[in-house]
Amino acid sequence: MQKFSDNQVALISGGTSGIGFATAELLLKQGWCVVINGRNEWDGQEAVVKLRRISSKVRFVQGDVSKVMNCRRIVEDTVRLFGNLNALVTAAGYYEERLLENVDEQNFDEMFGTNVKGTVFLCQAAAPYLKQVHGSIVTISSDAGLQGNVACTVYGASKGAVVSFTKSLSLEMAPHRVRVNCVCPGDVDTSLVAKQLANEPSGDVVKAKEEMALHYPLGRIAQPREVGEVIAFLISEKASFVTGAAWTVDGGLTSW
Repeated sequence: MQKFSDNQVALISGGTSGIGFATAELLLKQGWCVVINGRNEWDGQEAVVKLRRISSKVRFVQGDVSKVMNCRRIVEDTVRLFGNLNALVTAAGYYEERLLENVDEQNFDEMFGTNVKGTVFLCQAAAPYLKQVHGSIVTISSDAGLQGNVACTVYGASKGAVVSFTKSLSLEMAPHRVRVNCVCPGDVDTSLVAKQLANEPSGDVVKAKEEMALHYPLGRIAQPREVGEVIAFLISEKASFVTGAAWTVDGGLTSW
């Protein structure tokens, strides 16, 4: 199998759509080799077809990151495919609005399984390879990880855990010259947000998105590429003295 060991290699969980996909597009344009991960094989292969319009240096590895054995396999497959690993982006995420009184154990486990467990154990599996090359990690949290949101008690708790984990891991990895940072977006114009807004009483997604935008000082929600640009910067040498940081990419939302 052909390998590209002389190139920079990035693994992006949740890379088949949204922020992860946008980040993959940006990195491929910059010459990176990219492995995207997702749970659905069909979605993954469809994403690869789109991304190969930019570069042939992209592969898909299927796997549910809420399972520790999958986290290990996903990282190992990435190294097998491209020869090394320079950057990890943990963009796989689960979102659901639910009042605490309606949360059951399954809801909790699904949220923490993907958002926290997946992040933690992907980082654990990737760490030995990243130490060898002084690589970089970017985790994905949320504005809800920094402030309270209605009907997001468990989601906010999971994303708050990601922020704290990132800061602690950055201290562990600093002696190995591996940088670890976190990105905290607000609402982003993805299929996930469209699905969320479709559940609004009016059923009018366009109107619901306009109302959502009113909560933002910049008067709109983010595009996936705008978050991807920050991620790409953080894993690059341009951010060589940045670690342990939680970057808000939220149009000023957390500054109200």
